[in-house]
Amino acid sequence: MTAQNIALIVGLLLILIFFNVLIRIYNKLVMLKNNYEKAFRNIDVILMQRADEVPELVKVASKFMEHETAMLTSLTKLRTDFLNSKTVDEKIENANEFSKTMKNLFAVSENYPALLSNNNFLELQKRVSQMEDKIADRREFFNDSVSLYNVGIQEFPNFILAKMIGYKTQGLFDVTLDEKKYDGIQF
Repeated sequence: MTAQNIALIVGLLLILIFFNVLIRIYNKLVMLKNNYEKAFRNIDVILMQRADEVPELVKVASKFMEHETAMLTSLTKLRTDFLNSKTVDEKIENANEFSKTMKNLFAVSENYPALLSNNNFLELQKRVSQMEDKIADRREFFNDSVSLYNVGIQEFPNFILAKMIGYKTQGLFDVTLDEKKYDGIQF
């Protein structure tokens, strides 16, 4: 074997290694992106179920809470806004606002003993609370997926390829200030 043949073989091996590394990085980035998108779709399913419960909740509550029509109208509008959201950020913003209004509805409902004794309202409230728990679990998984994705596109040498294919860091599903606020146990 001549030195020229050895140099050619080494050059080909280096090119193959380079493309192998490039393919592995690309596949990792695609997997991370698909994982965070799937995580949000899982949240979206529960958010959609919650949005579907709202008309029933509003119907039952409106019979008892005629004075609270602004809140019930707001819930209906938020449901429509959520259903019309186009981007992940819009859906997150609408979902957070929706959660805040739902908490207000349940707080105000305490002023209506007849409503609280209504089986339909209690069942709907229970189902919405169960969905809120599922949303919290899926939100945690989504944030883990987004964090892994963001780290993956910022690592060297991944960031070079990520920038070339247009991958950008994604925002987390943050807890709002209202969700962090604790007013203590009310008697």
